[in-house]
Amino acid sequence: MAKKFIKNIMPDHNTIRNNKYLKIFGSLLHDPNLWHLNRRSVSGAFAIGLFCSFIPLPFQMVIAAAIAIPFRVNLPISVALVWVSNPLTWAPLIIFSYYLGAWILGTPTIDISAKLDAYEDTSDAIKAIFSIIWQPFLLGCLVAGVVSAIGGYFTIRIMWRLHIVKKWKARKQKRLATK
Repeated sequence: MAKKFIKNIMPDHNTIRNNKYLKIFGSLLHDPNLWHLNRRSVSGAFAIGLFCSFIPLPFQMVIAAAIAIPFRVNLPISVALVWVSNPLTWAPLIIFSYYLGAWILGTPTIDISAKLDAYEDTSDAIKAIFSIIWQPFLLGCLVAGVVSAIGGYFTIRIMWRLHIVKKWKARKQKRLATK
């Protein structure tokens, strides 16, 4: 059921192959393992997609694709999961990553809104704030990315396994009922 649902919402192979940002991978996109839906490829794709969603750089989709190709995991899922960090969730993820990194480093946090008010130009404020918070922010991004990748990987593996066991039990019940 879940496999059929994923297949229905996944974009066509040609759509991804012809994406202007992903064309840099050329013939590497023709590997059939990048399109399979099995426990290994989907759980690996979740790990890569969730990890890349915490990378504070533009073009996270390209980074996810660049990692998914050599690991031969499902490319569409890897690329799609990067959208966990989207324009609506970007600010909370940045703030969470900063506070997480500051907590790990044991450094005091700064009041970002007060710092923003001190500058008239927003770009100057962002540069000044980033020069102060870059270490805890990047550490928080790394830790959050790794933890979400591990959590996503094992969650999918467990859910897939439970789904298979449920199907086996249903098949066994059906066989017993027909005897």
